[in-house]
Amino acid sequence: MEIKQIKETCLYVQDLERSKSFYHHILGLPVYSMVENRHIFFKVGPSMLLCFLPEVTKADQNLPPHYAYGKQHIALEVSPGVYEKWRNKLRKQGIAIIHEQHWKEELYSFYFEDPDGHLIEIVPEGIWE
Repeated sequence: MEIKQIKETCLYVQDLERSKSFYHHILGLPVYSMVENRHIFFKVGPSMLLCFLPEVTKADQNLPPHYAYGKQHIALEVSPGVYEKWRNKLRKQGIAIIHEQHWKEELYSFYFEDPDGHLIEIVPEGIWE
């Protein structure tokens, strides 16, 4: 038996409209689903990024409660040819790149924060191969 991929990951946020503005309007992730005062889901390639309001999911009666507080981390993979374009786009949007990491050979990644202070990383394809 083999696990093929992480199908979804989630971040717990404080304001769904603010998250929509950041992930949809700035990063360009398509909105898949939104339930007011609960969650917003974004399509990321074959996976989903779920953004939940933690207090709502903490009290959920239909699903097991799930929630988190504090700084969380996700990495978004991009084609190597657009890595620099992403860094430049974010800087032009006034989003500070807080760290750039050299991993191996010519592979780098960079980190920035979303409006909730979560650590978002842009990684080029090939970083884990």
